[in-house]
Amino acid sequence: MDAVDKQILGIIQSGFPIVSRPYDEIGKMVGVSEDEALSRVNSLREDGVIRRIGANFGSLELGWHSTLCAAKVPEEKMDDFIAEVNSHRGVTHNYLRENDFNIWFTFIGPDEETVKATLDAISEKTGVHVLYLPASRLFKIKVDFDMKDDKEKN
Repeated sequence: MDAVDKQILGIIQSGFPIVSRPYDEIGKMVGVSEDEALSRVNSLREDGVIRRIGANFGSLELGWHSTLCAAKVPEEKMDDFIAEVNSHRGVTHNYLRENDFNIWFTFIGPDEETVKATLDAISEKTGVHVLYLPASRLFKIKVDFDMKDDKEKN
């Protein structure tokens, strides 16, 4: 990555322009054309540096219900379980962990009943019990990665 890529990453982490031509705006901010800004973002996506571009909404503020989920998934059921979980639109994260509870994911739905019903359906379809672990207290941590090199920070 060069300095322009790093500038673009710095902008899109939390300040993605909400305008009709966001890559034109980003390009102006970093001194490149709209096409080059978009091309750089696409290259960073293809390289796996950018995993997703999208808005983050406060589910609670929207009146929705979210929960952390965990499951003990046997190796022979892993692929089917992951595919089933990922087929649901309300899944925002899904991670494999080295633990007895080896799959952890978050799920958001319009209300608690819908979330619980969906998790029950996943358990029924896969034969793997899904733990429902709603937060009792919310801690929201905003993480932005400082894209400047040490020499640029001074």
